[in-house]
Amino acid sequence: MNGLVLVILLIGLASGQEGTQELKKEDSPLPSVEEFPKADALLARGSGPSNPQPPPPPPPPPNESPPPKSSASSPSKSGTDFRYPRDYDPMFSRIGPPSNFNPDGDSYVITQERLSQIREPLMYPYYDGGVQDEFWGENDYQDNFNSGTSLLDKKLNFLLPFFGFAFNYTWISLNGYVGFSDNLRVIRSYPLHFPTETWPHDNDPSFMGPFFSECRIGLLRGDEANLKKPGVYFRVERDLQARKDQFGVELRERLRWDIREGMIGSEIFTPKHAFIVTWKNVTFNGGQKPNALYVTNTFQLVVTTDEVMTYAMFNYEWLGWTTHTGAGGSSDDGQGGTPAYVGFNAGNGSRAFEYKPFSQLTTIRDLTSTGNANGKPGRHMFRVDEKIYPGSCNPDPQGTNLPLVFAPENGNMLGGTVVNVTGPCFTPGQRVTCRFEDWDVEGIVVDSNRASCVMPRMSISGYIDFAVSQDGGPYYWKGKFFVETPMLAPEGIWFTNLEYQSKNPGLVHIQWAKFNLTKDESAKVQISIWGYKEDTIDPKLYWIDMIEEGTSNTGDYKIIPQDFVGRNNRELSDFTFGMIQVNLTDPLSVLKLKNTPVLWSKPIPLGWYFAPQWRRRYGDNWANALCNNWISVDRAMKLFTYEIPKCPCLIEQAVAAKGYFAPDLECDKDGNTECLWHQGAQHCIRSGMANKDAAGQQCCYDREGYLMMTTDTQWGGNPHRAHDFGMIPYYEANKVPTLSHYYHDIIPFYFCCMWQHEQSEGCTSFRFERRISQDCVGYQPPGTAAVYGDPHFHTFDDTEYTFNGKGEFVLVRANSNKQKLDVQGRFEAVHPNRLHESKATMLTSIAARDNVSSTVEVRLRPKEGQWRYRLDVIVDHRFFYFDRYPQKIQAFKGVTVYVPTNILNQSHVVVMFQSGAGIEVVENRGYLTARVYLPLSFINQTRGLFGNWSFNMEDDFQLPEDDPNNYLSMDMSNLDRIHNAFGMKWILDDKEDPYKGKSLFYHEHGKSSNFYFDETFLPEMDIEPEIPTNVTLTPSEVRKFCGESYQCYFDYAVTMDREFAKWSKHYQDEFVNIKKYGLRKVTSCGALPIPKHGRKSTFAFTVGTEVKFDCDPGFILTGERRRWCYATGEWSHPEEGRSYCMPEDEFYARQAGITSGIVLAVIVPIVVLAVCFLLTIRKRRRERVEGMGERERFMKAPPPVAFSTPAFSHSPRSDPSPPSSQSDHSRPTSSPDSANPRTTVEPRFRGGAYYTGEPLPNKLNAEFYDYDEGDSTHSSRTE
Repeated sequence: MNGLVLVILLIGLASGQEGTQELKKEDSPLPSVEEFPKADALLARGSGPSNPQPPPPPPPPPNESPPPKSSASSPSKSGTDFRYPRDYDPMFSRIGPPSNFNPDGDSYVITQERLSQIREPLMYPYYDGGVQDEFWGENDYQDNFNSGTSLLDKKLNFLLPFFGFAFNYTWISLNGYVGFSDNLRVIRSYPLHFPTETWPHDNDPSFMGPFFSECRIGLLRGDEANLKKPGVYFRVERDLQARKDQFGVELRERLRWDIREGMIGSEIFTPKHAFIVTWKNVTFNGGQKPNALYVTNTFQLVVTTDEVMTYAMFNYEWLGWTTHTGAGGSSDDGQGGTPAYVGFNAGNGSRAFEYKPFSQLTTIRDLTSTGNANGKPGRHMFRVDEKIYPGSCNPDPQGTNLPLVFAPENGNMLGGTVVNVTGPCFTPGQRVTCRFEDWDVEGIVVDSNRASCVMPRMSISGYIDFAVSQDGGPYYWKGKFFVETPMLAPEGIWFTNLEYQSKNPGLVHIQWAKFNLTKDESAKVQISIWGYKEDTIDPKLYWIDMIEEGTSNTGDYKIIPQDFVGRNNRELSDFTFGMIQVNLTDPLSVLKLKNTPVLWSKPIPLGWYFAPQWRRRYGDNWANALCNNWISVDRAMKLFTYEIPKCPCLIEQAVAAKGYFAPDLECDKDGNTECLWHQGAQHCIRSGMANKDAAGQQCCYDREGYLMMTTDTQWGGNPHRAHDFGMIPYYEANKVPTLSHYYHDIIPFYFCCMWQHEQSEGCTSFRFERRISQDCVGYQPPGTAAVYGDPHFHTFDDTEYTFNGKGEFVLVRANSNKQKLDVQGRFEAVHPNRLHESKATMLTSIAARDNVSSTVEVRLRPKEGQWRYRLDVIVDHRFFYFDRYPQKIQAFKGVTVYVPTNILNQSHVVVMFQSGAGIEVVENRGYLTARVYLPLSFINQTRGLFGNWSFNMEDDFQLPEDDPNNYLSMDMSNLDRIHNAFGMKWILDDKEDPYKGKSLFYHEHGKSSNFYFDETFLPEMDIEPEIPTNVTLTPSEVRKFCGESYQCYFDYAVTMDREFAKWSKHYQDEFVNIKKYGLRKVTSCGALPIPKHGRKSTFAFTVGTEVKFDCDPGFILTGERRRWCYATGEWSHPEEGRSYCMPEDEFYARQAGITSGIVLAVIVPIVVLAVCFLLTIRKRRRERVEGMGERERFMKAPPPVAFSTPAFSHSPRSDPSPPSSQSDHSRPTSSPDSANPRTTVEPRFRGGAYYTGEPLPNKLNAEFYDYDEGDSTHSSRTE
């Protein structure tokens, strides 16, 4: 028994020794006595080195647990394992929660009461381990700070976006800030200025500074409520969204609701990672007296992120001093001089945000009593990922142009968006007025940091001025608000299917974003219809009907069109399209707002509502009646199509037409491919801005890349009488963004084509007359020039050369009375390579301006700042972003800027000017290329590094002088002469030059164009520099890699960077392909209309195309069956006539008629001829018979009288008396001497008829008797 007890005692002793060894090994050593006394000693003694005995410390507050006692329930440590008390509360204990937690365990559920409890304290939890004897529990205390160490590196192991950069590490400083890059080694003078003016000679650290001043660790006075150890605490918590343990869930929920309620625009934020840094009882550096150690500050920095948005929280519990002695502060109490810096610095000489009116001012003491984030004095909140947005008001504003923070920063043009503002400090009941450009609305005060306004209905798009006034005072607080067109704005109301577009739908099912109205689903909302029309100069938006009033905010409703059949609001039946609206019935009781927030649908046709009324008014063919009405009105309006840009023929040309056209976001191959109004299209483009008549052009391309035309199909692109972006003045008819476009160009397509059929009379008029597609005949591709790589230039006239300038240079300058354009480039040194400083430069920024347009700059972001955006877009010295869908295309004064919809990191930017000039900037892996596109109107107008565009390579090297003939002849391999005699002549300055202009770049923080110019820089002058042998690629491998591109070889040899060379070659090949395919001239034969009820074998129209025609079933093709496109740009002549599809019955009827005609045309003449022939024969036979009878009678009759007798010349019908019947009386004499026998005329007998009907030649012209044997008169006379 005794032996067993001995064994047990030995085992226990051994285990106790082992645990003690592990504890000493694991725990960090305590600071030395020289630095500060032990906290546990202070707690025991309750006095400082030279202070009188203070009163005993008060008991801990109810929300903080007292130090653990030595009891069985107290935590003990065996190795690294703790036993926490059953009542352990991680939010209020001095012992930190366990670092290990079971991810598969039960999920902790937090109640609303518990959430309210843990959100009550100002400070977030930090842990000193309890400080019980020599055993400490889990703690955040950083015990490595001492007089020689003021910085500690910390790994975050997550992405922390901050001020445009992104970091995965940090270092914490004893001096009241946390940094993310090289620390500030030298402070030359006070007050501090950031960014560092002497950067890059001196470091410019990236940091968050709640109290940037020289500090050291102080002592507890003994009367503090919080008795935790003085010093610096650090805690990081990761993956909060997946945590199930109590501390992880509670920290996540506390952060979530503190941020959402304390910072406007954070309604959807959910924290993913966080770190907390606390400076507890730190004193100022330089204090000489012992009492100075008791003059301390306690403050905290809380940072949380979801790796996209980042929020920072400054919590100030106590500030006893403001200034260290090095900045002029008192060595006794740290007052006077230049107080601490409070704010943020982005680093690398870029941007800074100094928190006024506190930073480096005596008002810094007010930090503990102001801020009021979450209603807590001493809490100040910021959003810090891309730029700094303060969440607390400014109690002492100075100036008349103060920055206003508001969210959201955009809203639907139709109004109804609730906009929260922060800037001035508000008081309850104060009158607040929000001004949106020219529209004023009354707002309400939410708390001291926030007021709310409901955006009014407007007729404008793009960026407008937004300002706030208090109590009717001046509008000192200002910002820029982006107004979205109804077509591009996010849908507050959407449809589950496309039934609403049909002519007679049975159901219209809508849903809406219910939480955009209120989080209360039981709140009552009303649903209504609004209509729009333009019948005067003033557009009209009218309320039409209430669909439902008083339904719950469930976000879902089914409209039955049959319920509206009996409506009879004839005075409103002229509204053919409109929108559906959902709004709160009683916003005052729900949101304490005077005006209700409103949700809108996109514009929709109203056939589902008005069809019964239109049928009663126009009959069953009401769609055709509406179409005819529109055609009559449209014909009466002025022509507009002659001054809009021509469409490119092929999709390759359309993509390369960067000067005039932008993607149509309703039919975009890189985005929305629905193409509702252009079925069969793979891509459509629109003119980037309206012309002077507010009109625009649209071109669509089929699956084979050919331009779609309405002469072929109803789905072709159309010219637009009203541009979707509208035009100033926006309040006039035909100029209202989206609504005018829908009224004039979209809704007519419904009742002319979609609600009829393609071959209807109305659709034919729409397709062939009112909105006929442009056929691309005469389209002229732009000219283009490019720069890329080290840098290498490709001019408009295809001259290729290399110029390694460093500074800001003129790329293109046109300065005539008709054309004014400036395009400038900034070139900076390439980072050093592995062997030496690189003698190369690269493009880092482009700036441009056209005539009187806004100035646009596209700038490469630093490598550390490319986590989200690769390029910065700066318009008139303001930064703009294009990551949201409604903001992919943004219009400014005289210029439109867009980012392709498939580009989410802003690495591809296109700038389009009113003159047709376009600039394309593309980034990949930190390397830029820029391409400039110019219309033909710039020929012989350009100067600069891109040369004179004259189709003559000889005059590309123009000097900046007035003489157009003063140009240089260059050997492209002579880089030295190109550099000195030509390139450097185009260097820019901030001073205006008549031939070069002045720098257009945005120079921040006192910089100028001279900051980027280095006259000592000597670039590489050898066109084929030697590649060292101790590099990755040998010269032969480089040539194999680069192929025939000397630019690629040159870039690798100079930079030793394969990526740099690779992207140079990529940009070069890309530009060559653009020139070869996108900018080639295409001969088009134009539109070849399809016969009505017919088809074509192809929609192609280029040279060599053969088109075959065919007809729909029930129709037969007549005319030319094939046509060819000739090189002259003309279709072959239809030798067999125009192609026409004829209905079968008509065709066969016509064929029968033709056959009958042919038959009649052949048989009738034959019959007539036959009849004539028979009649002729019969007549001849009769005449022959009659002739024979007459001869016989003449043979029997006596001879007639002499021919000379006048009476003989009369025919029997002319002489009424019959001839004598006696023969002796029938021989008259011719003359008195008739006795002469020669003078006697012998009687001659002739037949009774002429067969030819003509007198016989050489015969007497005499008439003969018509002898009739039965003639009694003749008989009597002969007798």
